[in-house]
This record gives sequence, structure tokens and C-alpha cells, in this order.
Amino acid sequence: MDLVSLRPEGLYCAAGDFFIDPWRAVDRAVITHAHADHARGGHRHVLASQDSEAVLRVRLGASLPFQGLAYGDRIDHHGVRISLHPAGHVLGSAQVRLEHAGQVWVASGDYFASGHDESNPTCPAFEPVRCHCFITESTFGLPLYRWAPQAEVLAQIGDWWRDNAATGHASVLLAYSFGKAQRLLAGLDADIGPMLVHGSVAAINEAYLASGVDLPETALLDSSTDPRAVARALVVTPPNTLASPWARALGPHRVAFASGWMQLRQARRRQGMDRGFALSDHADWPGLQRAIGATGAQRVIVTHGEEAVMVRWLRAQGLRAETFRTPFGDGEVGEAGD
Repeated sequence: MDLVSLRPEGLYCAAGDFFIDPWRAVDRAVITHAHADHARGGHRHVLASQDSEAVLRVRLGASLPFQGLAYGDRIDHHGVRISLHPAGHVLGSAQVRLEHAGQVWVASGDYFASGHDESNPTCPAFEPVRCHCFITESTFGLPLYRWAPQAEVLAQIGDWWRDNAATGHASVLLAYSFGKAQRLLAGLDADIGPMLVHGSVAAINEAYLASGVDLPETALLDSSTDPRAVARALVVTPPNTLASPWARALGPHRVAFASGWMQLRQARRRQGMDRGFALSDHADWPGLQRAIGATGAQRVIVTHGEEAVMVRWLRAQGLRAETFRTPFGDGEVGEAGD
């Protein structure tokens, strides 16, 4: 019997009687990370990485029935040995390793790996875990998705910010409030000018700081913010805020979107941005290939994204490959992270 199967509630481990990232309320859930497509409320018991606790409580409530597990530590539940391992995606993101009856399966959740062997500076790097079966995401599972070195992309964003500041324009950088926003703040040169954030970003920043992640000083942008500071500032805000009354505080500004989807020119045009910067918290095509190969898995189950292309490629490598159809990964329009 397979160690993990697909049920209406989500990915289910029958031997342990628990779910991984269920999209319906269940008795016992193992949550890989706190993005909304993976972390839903209403579960009676939640197991997740210790590092994810602060963000999960911000998003799902302070009364969350939470049990934390350090990376690499193991617990036994109904004969299934469970451990969590870094996924490199966002703070607290984890892969779930399951061992039972001589079989080892790993459910990756979302993870960041690239062809440049880089890591996300705001969380532990992706750690390949040897297994018999690997359940992998495939958000950017097409050969055209090959990320430029992140230092190069961050330098481009910094140049754009400087140019805007020189003409008295605020630089509004759209980024998801959890994960992408913090990665940008940590990687950009704070000496260029003030860094201002939307309230939703500020709340997650506090969780990162409480977890020991080093972030530069930022200020909350609201109606009381000095317009002279806004004129040369970098403003980091989620994509859906520009149409809200909050945006009135921006004054003259230019807008860019930091997202893996910005690799496609038509995506940039459709979003109507001044600039698009292809920076993602998900693995690109070479990163997916490298990560899957490092597991040694002979069976791979592909979830969300370009599943059919990835399955064909895996089968061409002689691996047993199939798909689980899930609602994960709507990163273009939601808060799934991209």
C-alpha cells in the first residue's frame, strides 16, 4: 500500500492517520509552511517546523493547536516515523519525511532550488532527503524557467530604485507579504533610501525578527507618513493593495512586480507594471531536476504546476512518475508565494 494517497481532504498517510497540507479541516495535519494554499485553519492538531510557529500564529490565530518539531528531529506516530527537513522556500518551510514498513517517502511542499546552487537568505537552504518516493512541486516546471543569479536580479532592482529616487518617484515593489517581501528586504541595499512597507508585510516582518532573521529597519506606510520620505523610498506591498485607499499615500510612483512569473514578457504586460523582476521562491527547471535527482527516488509524484511536462521528462529518465492533482500553487493571483 502507498504510504501517501490523495483524498478529498488532501494528501493522506493511512498508516499514521494524518494529512499533509490538507485543504479541508481534519483531526491531524502536518503543515509544510504557512502560505495560504498549504496552511488552512480548523484542524484539531497541527505539526509543523518550530521555525514556522510565529508566522502560522499570525496567519491562523494565536490559539492554533500547534506542535513544533526541529529540523531533523523525529517522532513516531502509529508506527510512522516523521521528520521535517528544510525546503528553502520561506521561513519554517519543511519537507515531510515519512518512514514506515521499510519505505521512505518525502513530501516536499514548496521548495527553492536553482541551477546556480543558491539559497534563500531568510531561511535554511533546501536539503535533499534520500527516499523511495518523492512528492515534488512543479510550479515552474518548464525548461524556459531558468532563474538569473539572485545577486544580479537584486542589483537590477536596486538600480531601478535609485533611478526612481533621483526623479522624486517612490519605487513600489509588489511582492507577497510572506516570504518574498522579506527576501527582498534582506537582499537589497538599505543605503539607497528609506524602506517602507504595507501593514501586512510589517506583521510578517515581526515574526521573522522574532525567529532571529536579520532584516533591515523598515517603517509602516500610512496616511501619516511624510510625503518627502515616500518620494525616494522603496515601498514593499502585496499586489492587491494598489487598488485600495491605502495607495493614496504613495504620491508619484513607479511600480514593479518581483515574481517568477515575470520571466514571461506577456505576464509583465498583462499586469501593467513599469518593470518586472523574475525572482522566485520556487525551484526553476534546473533546480527541480537537481533536487529530484539528489533524492535518489525511483518514483516521483508531481503536484501543482506544469505537471504533464515534468512527468514526461521524468519518465524519459527511466523513473516511475505520476501526478496528484491538488489546489496548491495559485501563486500568480493569490498569496501562495512565487
